[in-house]
Amino acid sequence: MKRVIFNQKGGVGKSTIAVNLAAIAAHQGKRTLLIDIDPQCNASRYLLGAAADELAPTVAAYFEQMLSFSMFPKPAAQFVHPTPFDNLSIMVSNPEIGDLQAKLESRHKIYKLRDTLNELAQDFDEIFVDTPPAYNFFTQSALIAADRCLIPFDCDDFSRQALYTLVNNVAEIRADHNPALEIEGIIVNQFQPRALLPQRMVDELLAEGLPVLASKLSSSIRIRESHELNRPMIHLDPRHKLSLEFQRLYQELQAA
Repeated sequence: MKRVIFNQKGGVGKSTIAVNLAAIAAHQGKRTLLIDIDPQCNASRYLLGAAADELAPTVAAYFEQMLSFSMFPKPAAQFVHPTPFDNLSIMVSNPEIGDLQAKLESRHKIYKLRDTLNELAQDFDEIFVDTPPAYNFFTQSALIAADRCLIPFDCDDFSRQALYTLVNNVAEIRADHNPALEIEGIIVNQFQPRALLPQRMVDELLAEGLPVLASKLSSSIRIRESHELNRPMIHLDPRHKLSLEFQRLYQELQAA
């Protein structure tokens, strides 16, 4: 299964969700790969801390390799690195990836990530791709390559307006490039069940027929500690409320 976590609005917990779902999959014995194609490198630093900035080769080197044809390019597996967690590997990002976008677009390399994920799928049971908060070459490449798209959503009106544009963009990718792509679900993040606005907004999205997942993620200071300590919630505090919510979310995805 190849999943992309995407929202063109920043600050909705995209990297946090990608890392924690990947960590749970690995914890359950799945051979799991996280691919970070966001120049901000948040997912890479979440898992590896400062070591992520020194690790090579990176996703930037992988994309740069595409720009010069070679009869014998490095196989994708050479860009994959282990993490401190069993069964969990990563392709780390680098800020330099952002500088390659225009060159990759001009050379029409938008299908290369799909070929790479198909190659890596022979070695991994689950692949999660964390994307930039923009609808650009990298996110389009990821959507073309993926089986499923997960959309993080926090309950405010700005996020809601961006959501409609996002759903249309995914539908366009499906129509033009990847007919197998499905929106697996909208993940409500930083949910406050006692507040009226979030629940009303979720109810309205459901009434509009949007695929809001039943499992919601609470707001918690513990996730900031998870970031600081470079330990996904399943490893930091597996019985914490938020850890259990991530696990329920993963189970919901597996049951779909």
